[in-house]
Amino acid sequence: MYYDVVIAGGSIAGLLCAREIAGDNNSVLVIEEDYEIGTPEHCGGLVSTKGLEQLGIIPFSKTLDHLIECATIYAPNGRSFSIDSKIQKVAEINRRELDKQIAHQAQKNGAVIKVRTSFQEVTKDGVRTSEGEIKCKIFVDARGVSSLIQKDRTGVLSSAQYEIYANWIKKGRVEVFFDQEKYPGFFAWIIPSGEGRGKVGVAGRGINVSNILEEFLEKKGKHSTIRKIFAPIWIKGPIERFVDNKTVIVGDAAGQAKPTTSGGIYTSGMGGMLAGRAISKFLKSDNESDLEEYQKQWRERFEDEFEKQLLARKILERINNNTINKLFETITPEITKEISEKEDFDFHTGSIVKLLGLKGSIRTAQIIIGGEIKKLLR
Repeated sequence: MYYDVVIAGGSIAGLLCAREIAGDNNSVLVIEEDYEIGTPEHCGGLVSTKGLEQLGIIPFSKTLDHLIECATIYAPNGRSFSIDSKIQKVAEINRRELDKQIAHQAQKNGAVIKVRTSFQEVTKDGVRTSEGEIKCKIFVDARGVSSLIQKDRTGVLSSAQYEIYANWIKKGRVEVFFDQEKYPGFFAWIIPSGEGRGKVGVAGRGINVSNILEEFLEKKGKHSTIRKIFAPIWIKGPIERFVDNKTVIVGDAAGQAKPTTSGGIYTSGMGGMLAGRAISKFLKSDNESDLEEYQKQWRERFEDEFEKQLLARKILERINNNTINKLFETITPEITKEISEKEDFDFHTGSIVKLLGLKGSIRTAQIIIGGEIKKLLR
């Protein structure tokens, strides 16, 4: 059996990569180890409609759950502020349906998709899978965080996300909770899928996420849990090389999820698209420099933003609850108004700077993190 390209991983990055390659009349096989495209759904499902458009996706009605109206962010002491997200047009997406929609796009272009088929190893002439050896010119690793765990565990955090029915989940309102003692280095979140239903999760370094999430839910009030997902998330930014000989790495496997939130629909999806176009060009030219264009183009688009997000992550990991509480006190209605009207959900370090009150309290921030704050404010 022969394909020009074999892609391991049927999530957004792998499927967009397949769509681009197959659309240029190349043969593509996507293998997914799970029993269904879009399952398990690890993602919170937030992305801007502009980002989806850039990925070539106009979501079906069953894919787009609804638009988010606001995000309310809480300090450890309970102090909070809200950001109006209407202008940014942030959508809550059903990831199961989104992945299936992209799979359909790839299939219409000519890609073949197989589930319950796992990648085992790269061979001299292609790859070995659970269904035997397949010859190919290019192998694409789109297997997600599982590809990174054995290489560098320091970039991995544990996370848990439950699908919940509860009357305290409000349609259109995302909630984020910072607490360095409960969720060190990360936060807890509530992302609505509709009125009274949504995804509630926690992540952090060195914690029992199941116990912490159960405690969080107990304090929130009466609820019913209909699904539980436990998954590692990557928060260390992109790996050094996206192309290794004839292996191309995309999406979470390439560290293309945001270091601040681990969200990656847009950034990982764009990685898949750019890789697919570079691979198509290579298949015509047989010039390996064409493959290298993928990494160059992705970094030109996202490297500066990711570097600043990594610096913001250093801030989060070094400050304590008392400092967070004090920084929240500096946030004014003018700051939240500016974020609501001017910031970009997909490139959000400008928002982070303002949300942490850093521009309004430079002296405090410099004491906390020294000269790194100057880099973040550039």
